[in-house]
This record gives sequence, structure tokens and C-alpha cells, in this order.
Amino acid sequence: MVIIFNPVAGRRRAALLWRVLDVLAANGIRLDLAETHRAGHAEALAREAARGGASMVVAAGGDGTIAEVANGLIGSAASLGVIPLGTANVLAKEYRLSTSPRGIANTLAYKRTRPLWPGLAQMHGRDQLFVQMVGLGFDGAVVQGIQPLLKRLIGRGAYVWQSVWESIAYGFPLLRLNIDGVAHEAASVVVSKGRLYGGPYMLAPNAHPEAPGFQVALFENPGTFPALLAGAALPLGLLPRCPGVRILPARHVEFTQAAGKIPAQADGDRLSATPWAVTDAAAPISLIVG
Repeated sequence: MVIIFNPVAGRRRAALLWRVLDVLAANGIRLDLAETHRAGHAEALAREAARGGASMVVAAGGDGTIAEVANGLIGSAASLGVIPLGTANVLAKEYRLSTSPRGIANTLAYKRTRPLWPGLAQMHGRDQLFVQMVGLGFDGAVVQGIQPLLKRLIGRGAYVWQSVWESIAYGFPLLRLNIDGVAHEAASVVVSKGRLYGGPYMLAPNAHPEAPGFQVALFENPGTFPALLAGAALPLGLLPRCPGVRILPARHVEFTQAAGKIPAQADGDRLSATPWAVTDAAAPISLIVG
């Protein structure tokens, strides 16, 4: 079992990793631990492990680390395991993975799998695989504006603080996009593989992460009040019914025009460029669920 660990998770979350490793080692499971040192390193480590014949590669980190490892495994026979150490751990909640050390260890030991069908955010020069969501506009601005230190100190509270700030500071330029060939406009867009957003909160009830396709959340009304209203509706489970929010099924999303560079994020990590399209990965990945 190859475990790829993102040390940016911090000491408290690293302690959870060590407890999981203790349980696995006590049950005679051979472990190879590799730490990441830069963005994209988890992908390279996962690809190397898969090429070396590893049957399971485990991502120990948040959703961004999981996406990097998945990107390294796509097209291989290796299964993806998860030790959720992130702030929101959306994918773990989506698949109802255990968060206790013994439960995580049991999940990895039993090796029962379910498919996970990632998406691809297509940018000029490269594609970015994602396992949960891609956000453009206000959503991307919130993720790009968060200070890593604040995120480590107060966790999800950093997103609340940044959302309030961006609701005032962000300019809400219009996004134009085609969803399966039909034109739409919105102030912000989230293309989601899963049902959940920001942790355990419902965004797209009809999403199926095991199958191709997406749910596209269009936030049609720009400005401070609509952004704050959506933020207040999220923890109440009311975001899908929030005024100005439409959720549509999709197989292919293409962004046709943007006023300059639009901030974007994938699985909670900032994207260096604005995607011009979002489509399915070529094949699913086997996710270890216990």
C-alpha cells in the first residue's frame, strides 16, 4: 500500500494519519509512505506508484490532494484509497467514508470499491482532473483569496470570512457558457460531480459521482445580497431552492466568453487559468470504500 501524504495538512491532521498507520501496521499491512513537496507532486508520485505495480494508492490529505492522486492513477489498474485530512473532506462525505482511525484502516484493509468518475477542466495547454467540483466566478474568487494560515487556524470559518469579503470586493463579471449546446449566462458557476459542496451541505441532489455527467449550478444574480443569501442558504440545505440558483444536468460545458481572467477553483484548490470547457474523464477510477 502506497500512501501519499500532504504535510500541509498540519500537525493535528498528521496525528490522525499516524494513528491510521499504527492500526494498519499492527495488522501486518506493508506501508510505503511518500510526502509531497510541491503542487502537482502527488500526481507524479501516484503515477510512479501505479507504473511500479501498486494495486492501491492512498491519498492522505484534502480533496485537492485526492484529485492529484486520482490524476496520477487515471488509466491504470490501481485503486484509490482516501485518508481524509482536509478542511471540508467533501469527497469522503459524498461516499460516506469513515473518519475514525480504526474505521479508515478497516476501509483500506477490506478493499471494497465503488466507481468514481472524475471530470476534466480543460485549459489552454493542460487539463485539470477533478473529483468533486469546478467553480468559476465568485466561487473561484473565494478559494483564491483564502490565506493558507487562516485556513489552518479556523478551518471552514476561513471560507465564511472570505465569502463575506468577496461578496463586497468581487466585481461579478458576466459568465457566458454553453451547456450541452444551449447558451446560458450567470454571475458564478459550479460544475459538480457530486451532491455536496463545502463539506456536508447539499448543492446538487441529482448528481451521480459514479457515472459520467455533471450537475451545473448557475448563480444568475450578481451582487453582494445574492451572494450572502446563497451563503446563508447553504448550511440550511436550501441552496438548490435559493432564488436565482438553477441546477441543470450536463455532459459537456463550454465557456464561450469572459471579461478578462475569471477566478476558478477545482476541488478547493485555485486554478492557474480559466477553463474553457469541462468534460468527463475517459474512464472511472475504483475508489476504496470499505
